Amino acid sequence: MTTPSGPARPAWQDPAAIALMLDDCTTWAVVGLTTNTDRTAWSIAAQLQQRGKRIVPINPDAAEVLGETGYASLADVPFPVDVVDVFRRSEAAGEVADQAVAIGARAVWFQLGVVDHAAFERTRAAGVAMVMDTCPAIEWRSPRG
Repeated sequence: MTTPSGPARPAWQDPAAIALMLDDCTTWAVVGLTTNTDRTAWSIAAQLQQRGKRIVPINPDAAEVLGETGYASLADVPFPVDVVDVFRRSEAAGEVADQAVAIGARAVWFQLGVVDHAAFERTRAAGVAMVMDTCPAIEWRSPRG
């Protein structure tokens, strides 16, 4: 089935959820973000900053990245987080989604190639917006709808 703007998207790429995160949410915890500038997480975090988003690096070393204080876990972040952006393997991503719900995040974003249908169902059932298997950079370049 197609829509006027192209092929129908799967439920986990809901245009309304994508718009909420890209347009309305400002504080993004980036799980897996390190100082390694060769990693996709670093380039996406830099793009988020360029678009006015506050990034919060989440990595075991709690390293500062792109001028922002890092934290070892989501639970360590002392302020509200809007979006938890997950750069982890699919097998580990569901646990991060559960942590995002536990800290009261408004939304969860699983990056391109990261898919966990059970985590999607749990997160949505908790009333938290979620997308998976896409990237903010891709969504900013494509028409939403």
